[in-house]
Amino acid sequence: MSPCGRVCAAPGPGVHRLPRPVGGRRSAVMLALPLPRASEPALTATPTPALPAAVLWDMDGTLVDTEPYWIRAEHELVAAHGGRWSHEKALKLVGNDLLTSGRIIRDEGPVPLPAEEIVDRLLERVVELVRERVPWQPGALELLGALGAAGIPCALVTMSYEVLASEVVRRAPAGSFTTTVTGDQVTRGKPHPDPYLTAAKILGVDPRACVGIEDSPTGIASSLAAGVRTLGVEAVVPVPHLAGLSRASSLTQVGLGTLARIAAGEVLDVTV
Repeated sequence: MSPCGRVCAAPGPGVHRLPRPVGGRRSAVMLALPLPRASEPALTATPTPALPAAVLWDMDGTLVDTEPYWIRAEHELVAAHGGRWSHEKALKLVGNDLLTSGRIIRDEGPVPLPAEEIVDRLLERVVELVRERVPWQPGALELLGALGAAGIPCALVTMSYEVLASEVVRRAPAGSFTTTVTGDQVTRGKPHPDPYLTAAKILGVDPRACVGIEDSPTGIASSLAAGVRTLGVEAVVPVPHLAGLSRASSLTQVGLGTLARIAAGEVLDVTV
């Protein structure tokens, strides 16, 4: 904070008066600088927390509100094979790697197809819907713009496959993402730490100096396991209360200052 100067009508304690000029003329000029007192420590400015080395974004539910697209695709696929799907079952898939979700749909739909084919059909439908309209989460584009202006690299860390992630990145402001890590690029998906560790390695940064933004318990577990400072932003499923986890109700509550404080080790709760 910048110091505020004061104009004094008469010298007060600690104000140093300039010597009277030669010739005896009276002078009202004073150097209004307080002299140090032994009993008062020197004032120092509060340091501003450094911005994170990188921001690692989850995609579905965090950057874009595509979970309704996935749920719609699941219902359509299960119904096409004579099965029944519920919203409760759909919520259990949020944040999972796609092959795990494919196996659950195969078994519980039931859908008599290999898990890999189920994933392909779901992806095809969700990509089709994203091409019609990208449902950006409120505040997402603004935060991406602020990070870009500040020179903070971003990575997209998603369990969706490259075919979908590329559609989203293509429609984001140019240069928003330095790299992407997708579910078909890692052997172990979320909740394992591998996706976030891979992103940090590609960017050449310490994961502990990054901030991860997630919406699902599965993704949050992955980010925390990688040692990444993590912000959970609620979307379709509740964000848990966990040690070391910051929380927000919306990206509209999150700015560069928020991310800097989280990167510095503060655990914030800006939910409303």
